[in-house]
Amino acid sequence: MTTDLSIVHLVMQAGPIVKLVMLMLAIASVISWTFIFAKYKEFKTAINVTNTFEKRFWSGIDLNELYRQVASDHYDKSGVEEVFYVGFQEYKRLNTQTGMEPMHVVEGARRAMQAQFNREMDELDNHLPFLATVGSTSPYVGLFGTVWGIMSSFQALANMKQATLALVAPGISEALVATAMGLLAAIPAVVAYNRFSTNADRLATRYETFMDDFTTVLQRQAHVKLKK
Repeated sequence: MTTDLSIVHLVMQAGPIVKLVMLMLAIASVISWTFIFAKYKEFKTAINVTNTFEKRFWSGIDLNELYRQVASDHYDKSGVEEVFYVGFQEYKRLNTQTGMEPMHVVEGARRAMQAQFNREMDELDNHLPFLATVGSTSPYVGLFGTVWGIMSSFQALANMKQATLALVAPGISEALVATAMGLLAAIPAVVAYNRFSTNADRLATRYETFMDDFTTVLQRQAHVKLKK
């Protein structure tokens, strides 16, 4: 007599608790891959935008012209462009107010950039905690399903006069599928989380460096205005 040990057969023959565990892991895996593809595209876009904008910023272009380009309705700004846009917009707004000290104008622009920086980082970090949760908990959820399945298999053998490996193997195999699914859900989530977290940290450093450099440029303009 031969026993069907295909994955589909093992899943279908598993007990209700083990099936529930497998279903949870399958759903978690599908959601994880959805977030992985979405975040990959998001980080790729953010890195490309940062590289392109930094080259334009340091090309010697007039800041007012750069601001007009970024503020254009046909321009889809994001990331460091948003930081620049918000900061320079606040700088221009405060400059039009009478009685404002030039350094206070710069400080206001810096605060506006910091607030936008926090929003950009929140957006980049979105969904990363879910990947971290899936990566850290999926193996244990799968292990729970395996333990439960093995317990059920041995309990089913209690009423049999003679227990053989052929009788135990299918039940144990069904249970071990849960552990395998837990690992399949966890490994991509952990790899993606580590990669995206590293990218987020690097972008945060580049954004902060840009804010420091841009603040220095605004301070120079403020000193020039003060001398006049």
